[in-house]
Amino acid sequence: MKAIKLSEGIYWVGAIDWDLRNFHGYLTQRGSTYNAYLIIDEKITLIDNVKSYLYDEMIARISDIIEPSKIDILIQNHVEMDHSGGLPQLLKLIPNTELYTNAAGIKGLKLHYKQDWNFKEIKSGDSISIGKRTLSFLTTPMVHWPDNQFTYCPEDGILFSNDGFGQHIASSERLASELPIGIVLEEAKKYYANIVLPYSKQVQKVLDAAATLSIKMICPSHGLIWTEENIPLILAEYKNWAYSVSDKHSALVIYDTMWKSTQMMAHAIHETFEKLGIHSKLLNLQATHISDIMTDIISAKFIAVGSPTLNSSILPTVAAFIYYLKGLSPKDRIGLAFGSYGWGGQSIPILQQLMGDPKECGFDMLEPLKLQYIPSAEDLATMKENLEQQIKTKLEEQ
Repeated sequence: MKAIKLSEGIYWVGAIDWDLRNFHGYLTQRGSTYNAYLIIDEKITLIDNVKSYLYDEMIARISDIIEPSKIDILIQNHVEMDHSGGLPQLLKLIPNTELYTNAAGIKGLKLHYKQDWNFKEIKSGDSISIGKRTLSFLTTPMVHWPDNQFTYCPEDGILFSNDGFGQHIASSERLASELPIGIVLEEAKKYYANIVLPYSKQVQKVLDAAATLSIKMICPSHGLIWTEENIPLILAEYKNWAYSVSDKHSALVIYDTMWKSTQMMAHAIHETFEKLGIHSKLLNLQATHISDIMTDIISAKFIAVGSPTLNSSILPTVAAFIYYLKGLSPKDRIGLAFGSYGWGGQSIPILQQLMGDPKECGFDMLEPLKLQYIPSAEDLATMKENLEQQIKTKLEEQ
């Protein structure tokens, strides 16, 4: 296992998780990496580490450069075990090494590992000298845990951004410029949508702070590293995502169906959006994972969700999606509840409430659409006319 040089004296020494396909319930079809960074200076410094089962891979990469026992300083930007899982084994090797993190990080690491290591508490704005270089710290609480922090090396213009600007990609390449940029940005979008989105207000503050730094490279803890030619791209995308910039000409029609009546409605709704020049995607919850749907939701303005009535409620797949959506809390969206029913019709008001209530998703809701049993061509035509007028009215208000 070889270390990869990023700059003079700075190396990637992380690990590649080729087989990872599920991360906290979100599908990672391209796997992931856990990025650790080794700085060779008067004080040899390791920033972050890896999941416990990939510890040997990290140690092998470190050993390609130096004897691991020579590490003087550890910096832990985040407690979560995909970034700290190697610490217990590493600190058996170097038990007295100084471990720098913030107060929330110290608390979290003690609760995770039940060890009182040689902690050195830092605060936002603090710096340490490691020789020719200075490392300064920016605490970024709730991006996406209370303990998150960034580490910045001004001499090299490198921001070690932990979960900020990350993506889940397993790759032999280390730089975003070495892969098609569309793939990297898509995975960054998916990562933001499924992990960072609820903390967008905090991200806004981080972007303001990062704007004051001279950044030549962004080194996240997952995925590929951003270099000067593509840093403007990811910063622009993060600004759009953090400030809930959505496309009023983009819609998603998300649904599950029992006897295809709700599916017929979904297709009619999709056709209505397309007629009005609004790009629309049909997403059947039986075929599309909720984490992939979230990747589209981050930029779509109209979110239509449909379910038939089952046992006086909505289908379980739709319930799971709605609560996942609520937790990730996209803002400033226009919602539409729809569905077919046999006799009770409870699914439609349930969806209307879950999507529209400020304590739930808080969307600006259109009037719900419901049809009984199997829709006729006339039923669907009337529904489409009604929806078309609603959409036109809403667009005029935007």
